Amino acid sequence: GSGLAPDISPAYADLQIARVAKTRGVAAEQIRVLVADHTEGRTLGVFGEPRVNVVELNLALDQKFPMKS
Repeated sequence: GSGLAPDISPAYADLQIARVAKTRGVAAEQIRVLVADHTEGRTLGVFGEPRVNVVELNLALDQKFPMKS
């Protein structure tokens, strides 16, 4: 594979919420809701760590809050 993982930690996503909200011209809480919607828990409840699927989150962001050119 390319070595690029489509997931980041919820903590790292949280660090980026303000920047993304400002860039998209929306409230941080709106971005926080989408991040929560795209946060997956541990596999089978015990394996791995919670993670945010960045690919799916970016698609949702583009659909709900398109960037203005």
